[in-house]
Amino acid sequence: MPRTAFMAGQYDTQERPYLGTGWSFPLRMSLQGGMQLSSEAKKVEESIWIILRTGVGERVYRPSFGSRLSELVFSPMNSETLLLIRIYVLEALEVWEPRILIDEVLTEPDPIQGRVRIIINYRLKNRHDIHSFVYPFYLLSTTE
Repeated sequence: MPRTAFMAGQYDTQERPYLGTGWSFPLRMSLQGGMQLSSEAKKVEESIWIILRTGVGERVYRPSFGSRLSELVFSPMNSETLLLIRIYVLEALEVWEPRILIDEVLTEPDPIQGRVRIIINYRLKNRHDIHSFVYPFYLLSTTE
């Protein structure tokens, strides 16, 4: 497999087939007119997005797929809701994204915009580099 030198260190660019390759999300066309593909870390990030955006029971042939975040959409922005957000994200990703190890899930509330930033710090399995994924989740503002 090819290796690339960068500055003083060596970075391994070997392919990791367990991370997968598939159509990008959202679907878009490539410059050649075919379907745009994504692979490895980008594919995992797109998968996390799909899992969190899909409500449990939404998929006909896989009703248990997704997360329970949609249950919290009209919840008040308080410590209980923030805790449930972290639990629901951990629950969903541990079941549906086996390619990652989750280090932590943080919530940053923004009551003015009625939004909670969900920050997921994770590592790809068999890799040491840390990735961070920020998911905006909207609730009703407590000031309304």
